[in-house]
Amino acid sequence: MRTANRRVLLARVPTGLPTPADFKLDTAPIPEPLEGEFLCRTLWLSLDPYYRNVMKGHPLYGEVLRPGEVMIGETVAQVVVSRLAGYAPGDYIVGRNGWQEFALSKGEGVCKLPQEDLPLSAWLGVLGMPGLTGYAGMLELGGPEPGETVVVSAATGPVGSTAGQVARLAGARVIGIAGSAEKCDYAVHELGYAACINYRAQDLRDALEKACPDRIHVYFDNVGGETLNAVFTRLARGARIILCGMIGAYSMETPPAGPWLGPVVAARAHLQGLVVYDHLHRQSEQVRAVSAWIRAGHFKWKEDVSVGLERAPEAFCRLMRGENFGKALVRIDPG
Repeated sequence: MRTANRRVLLARVPTGLPTPADFKLDTAPIPEPLEGEFLCRTLWLSLDPYYRNVMKGHPLYGEVLRPGEVMIGETVAQVVVSRLAGYAPGDYIVGRNGWQEFALSKGEGVCKLPQEDLPLSAWLGVLGMPGLTGYAGMLELGGPEPGETVVVSAATGPVGSTAGQVARLAGARVIGIAGSAEKCDYAVHELGYAACINYRAQDLRDALEKACPDRIHVYFDNVGGETLNAVFTRLARGARIILCGMIGAYSMETPPAGPWLGPVVAARAHLQGLVVYDHLHRQSEQVRAVSAWIRAGHFKWKEDVSVGLERAPEAFCRLMRGENFGKALVRIDPG
């Protein structure tokens, strides 16, 4: 085991899109667990867009991150030394170690992972918070019905791909929106969507009109902006719009101009914001359902993996630029 704990600190609050210079690689002694604690070694680090909002002090997340502190982040880790009943060396857990190789825990907010045949990394994606966001958001707020048209933006990411596949398995016709031909091909041939629109290569409004002749009954929005505006023009009567994320706005210093809501009124549509913390009671259900779908071959996911803690800053910047393909993760080299 290493004698020093490598960490990534927030060096400064980014202005606009984050850059690697906003982070700093650091080392510190590996801490010793006291009675009632355990020491764990990080194996996988999750990279998620909402970190950018935490960096600028958004109150929604209840987390505070200041320059000089270890970057936040959810992790899969393995217990190394334990002085806490119920946790033994070798146990795998999901917790919030942040961007560092070792961390102490009192067991609060920690989930011990079951001995299953699924990859550990899946617990940070489709079996974790991103998966719960897509699963609960689509079922509780979207309520897709057989034969309805469901549109999902950021359609191949961990949230979007879960939401889209849940809608497909409910019998809906799913249309994805993504940013490359490769992602659209994956959405159709691997995720089972009826179609996927490359918003970088065609006019989105025209493409939605062709892909959604019966209009849009459910829209799961991960991006906001012009994509949301384009969807507004194709709403069916009684449409449900789930406002999950606005990744393009997270790096803006001032909020973008709001969309014109006239079509929402005309369609008698329902808009609702989605925050995953409101749906934690469904996590065990989500894990059972998605795990069963995976084993049956009905559910797929993709990961965008960087190797080594030192790669985390650039990997996060790629995520915020929309250059990742799949769930953004860092595999920590055990050394």
